[in-house]
Amino acid sequence: MASSCDGTSSRSSLMIQNSGTSDEDLHQKLIMDQKKRKRMISNRESARRSRMRRQKQLDDLTVQVTQLQKEKNEFISRISLTTHHYLIVESENSILRAQKAELSHRLNSLHQIISFANNNNYHYSSVHDLLLQQETDFFTENHNYSWPGLNSSMCLNQPISMAAAAVDMSNY
Repeated sequence: MASSCDGTSSRSSLMIQNSGTSDEDLHQKLIMDQKKRKRMISNRESARRSRMRRQKQLDDLTVQVTQLQKEKNEFISRISLTTHHYLIVESENSILRAQKAELSHRLNSLHQIISFANNNNYHYSSVHDLLLQQETDFFTENHNYSWPGLNSSMCLNQPISMAAAAVDMSNY
């Protein structure tokens, strides 16, 4: 009977071992399941934080794009205004250059008249009288009075005109 007792005893210890193993397996499975669930929850939370971070970066970049577009539009309007002012000043400069050229021509003509009057010893009390005499001669005789040696295209009482409109702007 001892052997039968040993046989039952071995079976029961085998069952205990089997049931112990199965409890251990079950316990390990529960631990593994808890770790998996914990890891899954952690991964979901990490993914959520990552999405939030990307969304914040996207929002920040959108704000930056809006700000840069606003600055770009401000620069474009400033450049446009500056270009407009530049063109106005360039036009005024062109007019002034034309007036300067016209005045220089008139001054040279006056110097020629003075030189001619001094060289020919005309008896006018002043150059002004000489110029008035030339105007009078021109209008009364209805022809262009000119002294020998003077520029025949000279017109002494011609007003300064806005000749810049006729001047080619590309020359400046």
